[in-house]
Amino acid sequence: MGIKGIKNVVRSIVLLSVLLLTFVVLAEEQAKSDSTKTRVFLMEIRADIDPRMNRYVDLALEQATSENADIIIIDMDTYGGAVADANDIRTRILEYEKPVWMYINNDAASAGALISIAADSIYMVSGANIGAATLVNGNDGSQAPDKYQSYMRSIMRSTAEQTGRDPLIAEGMVDDRVEIEGVTEAGKIVTFTTSEAIANGFCEGEVTSIDDILKRNNIEDFEIIEYELSSTEQVISFFLNPFVSGILILVITAGIFFELQTPGVGFPLAAAGIALILYLVPYYLNGLAANWEIAVFFVGFVLIALEVFVIPGFGVAGVSGIICIVGSLIFMMIGNDFFNFDYVPTEDITTAATVVGVGIFSSMLLLFIFGYRITKTQMFNRVALVETQERKDGYVSTRFPENMVGKKGTANTILRPSGRIELDGEIYDAYTRGEYVEKGESIIVISQEGATLKVRAAK
Repeated sequence: MGIKGIKNVVRSIVLLSVLLLTFVVLAEEQAKSDSTKTRVFLMEIRADIDPRMNRYVDLALEQATSENADIIIIDMDTYGGAVADANDIRTRILEYEKPVWMYINNDAASAGALISIAADSIYMVSGANIGAATLVNGNDGSQAPDKYQSYMRSIMRSTAEQTGRDPLIAEGMVDDRVEIEGVTEAGKIVTFTTSEAIANGFCEGEVTSIDDILKRNNIEDFEIIEYELSSTEQVISFFLNPFVSGILILVITAGIFFELQTPGVGFPLAAAGIALILYLVPYYLNGLAANWEIAVFFVGFVLIALEVFVIPGFGVAGVSGIICIVGSLIFMMIGNDFFNFDYVPTEDITTAATVVGVGIFSSMLLLFIFGYRITKTQMFNRVALVETQERKDGYVSTRFPENMVGKKGTANTILRPSGRIELDGEIYDAYTRGEYVEKGESIIVISQEGATLKVRAAK
C-alpha cells in the first residue's frame, strides 16, 4: 500500500471517530434532556372504594416509586365506599414521599372526600363536588351509629390538619351539628362546589384537564406515565367478574358432588380443585376472602364428606356442610367485617347471593341431566371401573390355594368371634358363628366367605 493509500485510511478513521464522538455527545444531551423532564404518574379512582380499589392504589403507588415519578396525580370520581379501605388509601397518600395531587373529575363524596383531603393539592373541574362524608348503612341508607361517625370525624380532622386545611370544615363534612359562620349551619352536611372549595381552601383551582393542572404549576416539560394493571392483575380482575365467579362455582360444586357420587374417578375432584383455586386466589389477594371464610368452606366440605362416607343418612352434618359452603362462597364476594354487613351495599349482597345460587343450581341441573350420560361415555370408561365382576362369571374375592372347607387346624389367636387360624402351616383370617375359641384349640373350616374363613371348634 502506497503513501496515498495510507493517508486515505487515516482520513477514514478520523472521520469515523468524529462521527462516533458526535453521536455520543448527542445521545448524552438527549438523555440529559429526558432526565430534566418532570415525570408525572397518572392513576384513577373511578369506582367504589373497596378492597379491590385498595389493592389497585397500593400497586399503583408501588409502580410510581419504581418509575421514579416526580408527581402523582389521581383522577378522582367516586361516591365513596368502605371506610376501612379509604383509610388505608388515605394513609398511603399521606406517607408518600412525592407530591400527590387530586384531580376531582366530578365527585369526591364520602370516602372519596377523605382520600381527597389527604392529597397535597386538590384541583376540581367545573361542576364538581367534594364532601358529604357522613357514614351510612349500606342496606337502607340510614346514618350509622355515632361511634362510627365519631371515628370518621376524627380521621377527617386529623387528615385536614396534616395537609393544612381547616379541620372544622372537614368535620362538618361528616357531622351536621357543626356550625361554621359563612360556611354551614346546623342540620346541614358540608358539601362544596368547585368555587366553594376554592373559597374555603379545599381546592387550589378550577381546571379542565391534567395539562391545565401542570400549566398552573409552571410545569411545561413533562412526561405522563399512565398506570395500567399488569397482565397478572388483569387476569385476577377477570376472575373477579361475577359471571366468571358463577362458572367457577358451578365447576366447584358439580365436581365435588360428582366425585362423592362416583369416588375414585379423580377428574371431577381435580376440576373442582382447580376452579376453587381460581376462585379463592383473586378474592384473597384483593382482601375480600378472609382466612376464616376460607376455613368455613373447607369445614363444610369435611362435614359433607363425613355425611356421605361415615354418618348414615342425611342429617345435621350434611345440611351444616352445605350451609358452610354456600355461606362462605357468598361472604368471599362481599367486603363484610366478620358478619358485619352494615356498610355492605344491598346490591353487592344480592349480586353475590344470586351468583352463588345460580352456580349451585346450575351444577345440580347439569348433574341431573348429564350425570347418567357421562357414565356411559367412552372417556368415562377409560378412567373408571364400570363393569361388575359377578361370581357366576368366575370372579371371586379369595386368596386360598384350594377349597378349604372341611380342613382342620388350630386357633392362632383367640377368636372372639374373629381372629386368625393356622392351616397346614399358613395363617388365615377367620371368624366363628358367635362362639369364642381359645388360642391353640382345634378348629374346622365350615365355609369360605370371600377372603376369610368361617370356622367352629372341632369336636
